[in-house]
Parts: sequence; structure tokens; C-alpha cells
Amino acid sequence: MARNANAAFPPEFYINREMSWLEFNARVLEEAVDATSPWLERLKFMSIFSSNLDEFFEVRVAGLKDQVSAGIEPQDYGADGLGPAEQLAAIDKRAHELVGEQYHCLNDQIFPGLAGSGIRRVRYDELTDPERQHVEQLFAKNIYPVLTPLAIDPGHPFPHVHNKSLNIALVIERELEGRTQELFAVVQVPAVLPRVMTLPRVDDQLRYILLEDIIGQHLGDLFGGFRVVAKTVFRVTRDTDIDFVEDEAEDLLQAIEDTLRQRIRGRAVRLEISADADERFVKLLEEALEIVPSDVYRVAGPVDLTALMALQQLDGFRSLKDEPLVPRVPPVFAGAPNLFDVIRNQDVLAHHPFESFGCVVDFIERAANDPQVLAIKQTLYRTSAPSPIIDALARAAINGKQVTALVELKARLDEQNNIVWAKSLEQAGVHVVYGVVGLKTHCKAALVVRREADGLRRYVHLATGNYNPSTSRIYTDLGLFTANPDFGEDVSELFNLLTGYSERRPFKKLVVAPMGLRERVVELINRERINAESNLPARVLVKMNALVEPSVIDALYRASKSGVKIDLLIRGICCLRPGLPGISESIRVVSVVDRFLEHSRIFYFENAGHPEVFLGSADWMPRNFYRRIEVMFPVEAEATKQRIVDEILPTLLAENAKGRVLRTDGSYVRMRSDNGKPAVRSQQVFQAMAREAAIRDLRDGSSPRFVPILRSPQAATE
Repeated sequence: MARNANAAFPPEFYINREMSWLEFNARVLEEAVDATSPWLERLKFMSIFSSNLDEFFEVRVAGLKDQVSAGIEPQDYGADGLGPAEQLAAIDKRAHELVGEQYHCLNDQIFPGLAGSGIRRVRYDELTDPERQHVEQLFAKNIYPVLTPLAIDPGHPFPHVHNKSLNIALVIERELEGRTQELFAVVQVPAVLPRVMTLPRVDDQLRYILLEDIIGQHLGDLFGGFRVVAKTVFRVTRDTDIDFVEDEAEDLLQAIEDTLRQRIRGRAVRLEISADADERFVKLLEEALEIVPSDVYRVAGPVDLTALMALQQLDGFRSLKDEPLVPRVPPVFAGAPNLFDVIRNQDVLAHHPFESFGCVVDFIERAANDPQVLAIKQTLYRTSAPSPIIDALARAAINGKQVTALVELKARLDEQNNIVWAKSLEQAGVHVVYGVVGLKTHCKAALVVRREADGLRRYVHLATGNYNPSTSRIYTDLGLFTANPDFGEDVSELFNLLTGYSERRPFKKLVVAPMGLRERVVELINRERINAESNLPARVLVKMNALVEPSVIDALYRASKSGVKIDLLIRGICCLRPGLPGISESIRVVSVVDRFLEHSRIFYFENAGHPEVFLGSADWMPRNFYRRIEVMFPVEAEATKQRIVDEILPTLLAENAKGRVLRTDGSYVRMRSDNGKPAVRSQQVFQAMAREAAIRDLRDGSSPRFVPILRSPQAATE
């Protein structure tokens, strides 16, 4: 057993982090199995399950393997006390079970259901004559020129197989000097081509063939003079965790670029291969990749189901998808000619994706074009391509404003994108900072400094989610706009810390990691415990993505022992065990997995009848408390606070359609509505609320607020 973290309770009182994550992904898979969901939505969750599992192996499993093979110390010791070998054994068993369930659902439910609804996968021998002619032309013109056959023999060693690339292994033979010569070969399925090849439509039917099926039919064309004896499809997952000595890197951007080039050659940690593959392929790959049999996942269907997301994104087939979301503009911004006037007069809370992320983009774009704005500062952890925010920051710099962007180059799996953004912003004249040595900058903050009649004023946006217009449509997040001077001073100080060598002064409003966030969280929980012991109102209600930090779990246990009612709405990992007799009987843990990824972080403390509400960028995990720059901030304006307390939190607590309750043994059970009460699906309720608010705002006004568009901001600047 590994060393136990600094935990106050026995190891069995905590759930293992890795196993908790696998149970989260099992809940994602449940959505693919859910017969009440449309077929393409079920396929989407099937794809998400695969994508999640990829990253789990690339990072978490790879890290555990390093601990076993090289004796590397973990960054954080788990409070459950399981050693790396014990964890790998448990992961192996559960991950194989889940993958088996995934393909059972795919083959027995989703593929037949889609076929019955007009979307059918076909193999090469199922093509009609016109379809075969189409595929032959496609192969000759667009596929064949890209392929590279790779022989394996004494003169050609086993080729390097890139991380997560799809490949075909084959055995070929020919007669040579009166004997049969047999060789292995590999052909990579080109990632630059669409994996899902749609065929010409007939009526309302969509038939498609996978790229590897087309290539597999034409392997003989690649190896002239040889016969293809056997073939199979396989895929390798490698260790992709970046590891370098950051404080010794003279140029962080160059160091990460160099490390990314090494990533494709990371250690192999998983092999996915077709279930019907000849055993000699498995033995060849195990030896070439230096993996063991438990690393091999035989799958009864297409290898790598992430590619099937392309079907969900096709136009048409509306009945097979969820109702489209039409985000509403936050009513207070609707029709407002100047959003700075609005923010100056009141704090504004935006609830995404139900309320449009466009107000955040508009905030930065207007600042970029407003001649009264002198400076813009913003953190960028993950963003999208193309990004209107990146464009606006570049335009602001061109317009002569002082623009600072803190681009976190170490954002896992987004490093390459962020390098591209950083270079483009620097070329436009933006002052780009790459983060803080030894820490990831994960907080979400934007600051606009504007010259006004009464002097300079600071406008602030703080959020629970990234400045990413793409994910803002599928993640639930909250953002706060404010012109409160205390917030402005704090955010200015935060950027001074991030970009310079500022001596830290006490923050008035913000709680910042790693400079006291964990301590403040424990203090707030302990206050509720003390209040309960004094017969004062006490309650903790938290919504976040993960709970791992042992000291915080211990504080929650102690508060529960004192009678504090605790509701934890945790989408993903939860290492706390609810329902332990005498320890956590008053703690309820619920996970919601639904159409939109639950990403917002909300923290409510009863405070003896004077509730305090915070939002933030951090989950309660060691990495967020100790190795990241994170921000938790209070929601103080009465209207915004009451919206969270009276509208958002009660709706989340009422969820009984897509919620699962964590049981003491670490398993989750689906919630059901009781006593004939109607099912409450919180995300649909929020969507309806946004719609009703927009209608109410229009109805309450004396007339619709029409704002003429004279020239676009960009055109006006140019």
C-alpha cells in the first residue's frame, strides 16, 4: 500500500481518484445507453466516452506506469492509500468492462437504431454499383496518393506509430524462388482525410463507409506482387504528459515546442485492436510497443469511436438530435447601446450556454474599438479557432491600446493551439506573458481600463469557464461583469502578480491560489461547523467538477459530524464517501451528466443566516490549490446573489432526471422522480428560464429597444 496523504481519517473513508474518474466516464456511457435520448445524441456520448478514456490513458495511466517502472513519486498521494500497481490492476479490470459495455451498446443498439432512422454504415461488399464507382474514384484521386506502405523486415524495422493514429497491420506473401515469403507491413490511415466517408444520398437515406474499410479493400494496390493474407486495424495510445524542468528553461515557448515534438514518441500505454485480429498481430505489436497483455483492448467494432462524432455534426436528421439551443442575450444587455454604461450601473451575471457568450466577446471587442479604453488585460487558458477574442485583442494593440494577454502554454492538450495564439498576438503588438514559473494560470479574468469623465474606471469580467466561444455553447458556466472598484483593484493586483515581480498585498475581494485558497475554503467550512455546534443556521452547498483534496474532505466530514447539511453537486471525481455512519451521514453527493458539460463552480455557505456565495475557477483538488493560479470571488450585489440563491441553486438541487447519487461504496445510482412528481431536468429548466426572461424583458418595456447598426466596430476602426 502506498503512503497515505495527510488525511485525518482511515484510508477506507476515501474513494480512489482514478476509480472515481472511471465511474464518471461510466455515467457518460450511461447517456449513450439511455433509450430516452435521440440516436445521434447517444452516439455523441459514445464518442465522448472514448475521447475521455484516451486522455485518461495518456495522462493518468501513463503516470501510474511511470511510478511502477521508474519509482517516480506521485505529485499527490491519495488519501485512500492505494499504491500505483494496485491502482493499475483496478483500472485494468474496470476499463475493460466499460469498453466491453460500450461496444455492446454500439453494435446492439446504436448502429441498428441509426440504420432504422436512415443512417447506415456499410462495408465495401455492401456497396451498390454506383456507390462502388464513387468510392473507386475517391480512392484513386484523394486517398491513394496520401498512403505510405511500410514494410517490416530486417532492413525495415517496425515503424514508429504516432499517438492515437489509426493503422492497418497486414501480413503479405509472395512466391520467391520456389518458396513462400511472408512479411508484416503497416499502413497508416491518414488523419488528414475524413474518417467517415458519406456516400451520395438517395432520398432521405445517408449511407457511409469508414476510411479504413476503403483502404483495406485496396491494400493489394500498395504492395504490388504480394498477396494480402491477413489484416487488422489498430491504434496506440502513448504517454503525452509534458515533463520538463520549467525553471531551467530559458525560453518557455521553445521548450514546450520541443517537448510537443517528443510527445508523439511517448511510451505506449494502450493498444486497441480489432477483436477478430490474428493473434500473431497482437504478439508482434506487444513486442514492438513493449506492452503487456493487460494493455491490449480487443474491440468488437470500429477502432477509435471519437471519429463517429462527425455523424452527429452532419446537417439534417433533426429528429435524431436534441432541440437546438438558442442562447438568449442577458436581458440587461439586450438593446443596450453601451455595455459599459450597464456594467457601471450594476453587476451583471451571465449564465452560459443558456445566455449567450456573445456578451463576453462583445465586452472585449467594444473595448478594443472604444477610443476611451486605454488598456486591456486578459488570461487565456483554452480558446477556439477562429477566436473573435484573439482577433479583438490583436486589433486593440493595433489601435494603440496597452494590451496584455497571459497565455497559458501548459494547458494540457492545448499547448500547440496556445503557442499559435501567443505568436499571433505578439506579432500584433500584444504584450504576451506565458504564465508563472512552476504554476499553471487557470483563473479566468479580464480587465478593461477606461477613461471617463470622472477619471479612470476599471471594468472586470471574472468567470468559471474559459474564454472559448466554442466550448461556451456546450459547457455550463457563470460569468460576472462588475465595475466595483474593489474588484478592479484586486484584478489589477492579480495581473501585476502574473506579469511582474509585484509584492503581494492583501486582496479585498478575491481569494487566490496558491496563496490561501485552500485555507479559506477550510475556514468557511469550519465556520459552518462552529455555527451548527452553536445551534445557528449552517449549510454548505457546492457545485464543481471534482473533490479530491484530503484536508477539505476532512473538514466536510467534521462539519457533517456536527450536523451541517451538505449538498455536493460534483460532476466528476469525488473522493469523499457519503453516508459513513457517524461521519458523513448528512452529506449528499449528486453528479449530473447531461447534454451540456456541467462546468460552473458555485460555493454557498449559510453563515448563520447571512449567506455568502462565491464563484470560481478551481475545483477542490491538490493541483488547483497548490500548483495553479486560481481565483474564487464573492457574488455580493443583491440581485446577482439572489439569482444564484433563489433560481440557479434550487433548480440544480431539484434535478432528478439526469442526476446520479453517489453511494457509500463508490457506485452511483440513477435518480428517479418520487411520488409521481414530474421529472426535473435542470438544463432544460435553465433553457426555459432564459427564454422567458427574454420575453419578459421585451414585454415589460414600453417598446422594443431598436439600436441602429451604423458601421461594424472593425470597419469603423479600419
